[in-house]
Amino acid sequence: MTKQGGWALALLGLAACSDESSIPKNEPVQMKARMESFESCAALESYIEDAAVLDMRSSMERSKPSYWKGRGGWFGGEPAPAEDSAGGGGTGSGGPNAHTGTNNQVEGVDEADFVKNDGTRIFVLSGQKLYAHRSWPAESLRAESSLTLEGWPRQMFLHGSKVVVFSEIYAPDSGSSGGKDLPVACSPMGPCGYGAPTTKVTTVDVSDLAAPQVTGELYLPGGYHDARLAGSSARLVMRDSFRWPAGVRWWPDYSRDLWDDQSRLEKELDRLMVENEQLIRAQTLPQWLPEGRRKRSDGTVETVGYDCRDFHKTNAPTRLGIVTVASLNLDAQGFQAPGRVSLVTEPGQVYANGTSLYMATPHWWWWPEAGQTDYTYVHKLDLTQPDRASYAASATVPGFLLDQFSMDEHEGVLRVATTITSRVAEAGNQWGRTETTNRVFTYVPEDGQLRMLGQSEELAKGERIFSARFVGNKGYVVTFEQVDPLFTFDLSDPANPRKVGELKIPGFSRYIHPVGDTHLLTVGVHIAEGGNWGTAIKLTLFDVTDMAQPREAFTQVVGTAYSWSEALYDHKAFNYFPAKGLLAIPFMDWSSQYSGDYWNNFVSELRVFRVDLANGFSPVGAISMRDMYQTVNYNQWSWVYTPYVRRSVMADDYVYAITDAGVRVAHVSNLSKPLATTRFSPFIQ
Repeated sequence: MTKQGGWALALLGLAACSDESSIPKNEPVQMKARMESFESCAALESYIEDAAVLDMRSSMERSKPSYWKGRGGWFGGEPAPAEDSAGGGGTGSGGPNAHTGTNNQVEGVDEADFVKNDGTRIFVLSGQKLYAHRSWPAESLRAESSLTLEGWPRQMFLHGSKVVVFSEIYAPDSGSSGGKDLPVACSPMGPCGYGAPTTKVTTVDVSDLAAPQVTGELYLPGGYHDARLAGSSARLVMRDSFRWPAGVRWWPDYSRDLWDDQSRLEKELDRLMVENEQLIRAQTLPQWLPEGRRKRSDGTVETVGYDCRDFHKTNAPTRLGIVTVASLNLDAQGFQAPGRVSLVTEPGQVYANGTSLYMATPHWWWWPEAGQTDYTYVHKLDLTQPDRASYAASATVPGFLLDQFSMDEHEGVLRVATTITSRVAEAGNQWGRTETTNRVFTYVPEDGQLRMLGQSEELAKGERIFSARFVGNKGYVVTFEQVDPLFTFDLSDPANPRKVGELKIPGFSRYIHPVGDTHLLTVGVHIAEGGNWGTAIKLTLFDVTDMAQPREAFTQVVGTAYSWSEALYDHKAFNYFPAKGLLAIPFMDWSSQYSGDYWNNFVSELRVFRVDLANGFSPVGAISMRDMYQTVNYNQWSWVYTPYVRRSVMADDYVYAITDAGVRVAHVSNLSKPLATTRFSPFIQ
């Protein structure tokens, strides 16, 4: 294939590659971010190789003593050990009246998770197995079967009689064309000894829980990042780094003489960069971007290709990588190749509703310095076609997005909450000190761009956003430094997002859950008087009936300074059951009164509370998992661990606690007396 070197990447600083001993300079923010597709495979290959050369050179230039001397000193001493480049890197009429499933951000859009429930069946991914449970009637909870899956299962969907599992596989053959192994080199910070990741999509027929059957196996290049399901259209988001050629080296072979002679060391790094670039330029597109493959029921394998025109490049400086959104029709009777669209950029936060998917990627500074302000590039994909996504528009948003709840689309308007960090010059500090502020922005699509429609006033200077939530024409933002300001927003006029209320209380909220139109239920961290940090969990019920005067109606402090809950960092661990007014959260703690027995001090349980808008929180009880500790045997070493609760589901008046070692169910009237328990642990030998 003829190379087309010199593909325009000026905004990524590729001009610096002509000077083999220069660091790429910080590029300015691209205020009109956009994506455009490649006209040919040759153009795509040239773009990837130019980007790879830039990434390689910038990494190795930052290894030079002269680089560090100019930024505060060179410390010398033994180099950190570094690997070299060898090696590749059905609910029926007998079910409950109501039940809970995955806690999703958008109603009607399911988010993939490692636990799925439909009221009568609970599926759990643990280790390399899929466990299928009959969960109704609750007293008869039992594990019907398990199925060993290839690779490392990450998350799944439950769609009727199908379970669709997304697993990651690391192997030298990562779905390459023709089934041939492709040599893959180690990156400076990537795993060595393994190939680049492949995402495997395994479709399992679970119509017979006792005998689940694999009905489809699809391999796509790239690691698993996220997934959404609306109707029968599953959108799989994968992220991929470059598959470096075999022989690429990031550091010369170590010798003390070389390390002590810094001039010689820099010349050796320059020589390696020249050799690396030759290897990069010699690699072909199928080696950079291997095709996928599908395993048929008879064991034969067929190639699943791609179209170079489905790849898009950005005009904005970001970290290098490839993000692919694959669309899968879960109702298809026969195999259909997934529709794929790929963006040559790094992955970020993902928000999706039924018609749009947004991806937020931070602007990439090569090095922090005074005068910088953080920005994020938000790319919108159109999901109106059920079998494929298509690029729609981009925006350049001031600041940094905390998580997926920092984005929301309502009536065609994108709302974004960000923390804006700026570096201000300071004597004696070449990087500058940081200053923060926060804002809410609105955007509308216009001629391939997401045009800023409006912005709020600045919020809580010196603080950062710790949680956000948009609900219809209302918005809520929590920031934190020493107190927890809850800000309320009127978004009924998208061109003028308006802060209408503010409430300051100790601690901070990590997740905000709407309860009707008048209240917010949050989980966060309690800060004791005097501002001393502790990790006691704080549940709060906010009354936002009057948006101008939000008030903390009720609070419940849970645990001690050593307590922790996965719900603080993963919204899927937060389980609110509106039909019963019940809240369940995983809970871990350590008793301060040491008894001499580890297991008597350690707490692993599911805490359940009744939530009443008029009366607040009432502790119902807890399902303890402390007795489910396991002995792990590995290479003649043994240790004991207690699995902590990761998820929970509810059905009528029954609560199920789920760990990676089993499921336990109890009636809400007596949670301390379990009705049934299943036990499994793929880590036990």
